[in-house]
Amino acid sequence: MKLSEIREVGVKQKVVLEARDSGLERTCLASLPDIQSHALIVSGIRRCGKSTLLHQFVKKLGRLFFYFNFDDLRLHDFSVADFQLLDRIIGESDTRLLFFDEVQSAEHWELYVRQKLDEGFQVIITGSNASLLSHELGTKLTGRHLSKELFPFSYQEYCRFINQESPGGGVESLDRYLEQGGFPEYLKTNNLEILTQLQSDILYRDIAIRYGIRDVSSLHRLFLYLLSNAAQLVSPSKLTQVAGVKSATTVLEYFSYFQSAYLIDLAPCFAWSAKAVSLAPKKLYIVDPGIIQTGSASFTDNHGALLENFVFNSLRLHTRDLYYFARENRECDFIVDPHQGKGSVRQPCCMQVCRELTTENQDREIQGLIRALEFFGQDQGVIITRDTEDLILKAGKKIAVVPAWKYDFAGITALKQR
Repeated sequence: MKLSEIREVGVKQKVVLEARDSGLERTCLASLPDIQSHALIVSGIRRCGKSTLLHQFVKKLGRLFFYFNFDDLRLHDFSVADFQLLDRIIGESDTRLLFFDEVQSAEHWELYVRQKLDEGFQVIITGSNASLLSHELGTKLTGRHLSKELFPFSYQEYCRFINQESPGGGVESLDRYLEQGGFPEYLKTNNLEILTQLQSDILYRDIAIRYGIRDVSSLHRLFLYLLSNAAQLVSPSKLTQVAGVKSATTVLEYFSYFQSAYLIDLAPCFAWSAKAVSLAPKKLYIVDPGIIQTGSASFTDNHGALLENFVFNSLRLHTRDLYYFARENRECDFIVDPHQGKGSVRQPCCMQVCRELTTENQDREIQGLIRALEFFGQDQGVIITRDTEDLILKAGKKIAVVPAWKYDFAGITALKQR
């Protein structure tokens, strides 16, 4: 590319960035460090607000910054040699603060970032592919980066967005969140095409093209099936016919691509043995309820699955150590931080999710939770519901029944501290 072409793209990109609404201040903004020795990397699904978050961050720093978005069609010919031209443009900007958007789109970006760190620049990065970022970070930027994840608006952020007090906007706002989700641009416009186009961009551009998948229809079929089966157990070997592929290995690869693009997450069944964990079916969760509502092929509303999916995403904001529990025909939806124990600030938390406790389901839900509490040696557990609040004392266990809109997922050890 030409120096003038790259310069013009960069100028126009920054004009567009600074013309944007600064948006709702994200909860994680306060935790972003102002650090020069390490690259600050924020990853997450497309359109969840990464650029806006880091724009908020650099505005908070109050310093001049250089901005460049590598995910731009005008840069389709950008090559490794063009980093030298980018260096010249950065030199003209008279700033030591660099903000690189969607950096994984540039080949050998990690070498360039390492170079800028060695030259004393402060580097802030966003990316939408967890696998690509982690691979390169682990090989070329070991010990030189700090990673943060960003997701669509949490329920608390959603409540602030619609001008309701947070936390605890009420059951009506919870129901609306379970229908709309938390993608900022969609919430501003209420245009469903934004969510459908987002899914299409990720499937075709970020996955099919990037990984050279020719049979795009199988990729699409599998994804639609997953959207219709949130909060359900999935087994790759049983999904080959659904996807229209011959091998479970292919399904596993598709799963990894979906996860890397932050479309889905998988919760394993808890076991002390790593082999047992790997062999057991996993529970599927979708990154945002809005995507479920617009992409699901199911004609029946499974409100219980939507609530469980919501709880997983709320917990995932605070920990990666999430499992489900299954023993002796008893199941518990979530074991949070099971690898914590005595002497640790955080203790394992056993949590059941049930939209509504009824005479038909309460024994099953309570017994599954009690079995998990016994297994982990805990005396207190939680049942998350849509709008029921109660207290259950049974088998020497104390079970708090708490509405999802009221529960503090950031303080999951609160019950143990009382």
